[in-house]
Amino acid sequence: MPRTYLGIITGSFSTPAIDNPTVVAMEAAYRHHGLDARYLNCEIAKTDLAAAVAGARAMHWAGFNCSIPHKVAVIDLIDGLAASAEIIGAVNCVVATGEGLIGHNTDGQGFVAALTPVRAPAGANVVVLGTGGAARAVAIETALAGAASITLVGRVADEATTLGRYVTQATGVTAYGVPWDGSYAVPPTTDVLVNATSVGLGDPDAMVDIDVATLRPGLVVSDVIVSAIPTAFVRAAREAGATALDGVGMMVGQGAVNFRLWTGLEPDREVMRAALEATLAE
Repeated sequence: MPRTYLGIITGSFSTPAIDNPTVVAMEAAYRHHGLDARYLNCEIAKTDLAAAVAGARAMHWAGFNCSIPHKVAVIDLIDGLAASAEIIGAVNCVVATGEGLIGHNTDGQGFVAALTPVRAPAGANVVVLGTGGAARAVAIETALAGAASITLVGRVADEATTLGRYVTQATGVTAYGVPWDGSYAVPPTTDVLVNATSVGLGDPDAMVDIDVATLRPGLVVSDVIVSAIPTAFVRAAREAGATALDGVGMMVGQGAVNFRLWTGLEPDREVMRAALEATLAE
């Protein structure tokens, strides 16, 4: 759509909006690349979401993020969905295009962006701990990126089985759910292990219930939890000789995808990570 202003306006709609770490990463990237752009962190209640989206249209925003609790509700307020967002059934990034507001899901894309420099998803056997929204996004994006198989480990066996079937139907990649009974033993054929649960959120010493003896060199481990210090899961993986990626990397990857969708440019991820780490350290 034609722009009637000199700058680029982006932002986030969520509630609660306080302490949104994405703000500092996006603003740092905008400054570093010399862009006349802003990222506005907006506290938007459920009842105000429609008005907020209409306002973004009227002011010709380049796009916006949607976080809790708007990732599904926003779908009815925009004009179309990118392929992965349609499969996932949730939107966390909206982009203004010539066809209107198009919804994307960059949660899983951020994971893939962080993973790829270490281990390309293509041909990988991926095990995802959890069956919630983060697990769904990670499973679908790694499948779309060419993973050989996806195993979803869930406390509620039916949820894991159902999600596995859905991933297979939606992507064509073999995916299945397994029950999480006791400490999960990571299969030796696993290439990538992902903690997509909330364990470690707010308490980096909380440990995911896995058999740490099954962590090993050659395994790539990733945690979706964003923490100022490495989580117990990440520390255990590194002690076992595995390559471990923290949640900050996934958040940077997600932010980088957002940045590219809104500006057409590839941001400096080290700048974004440094800004995030400084904020988390506070």
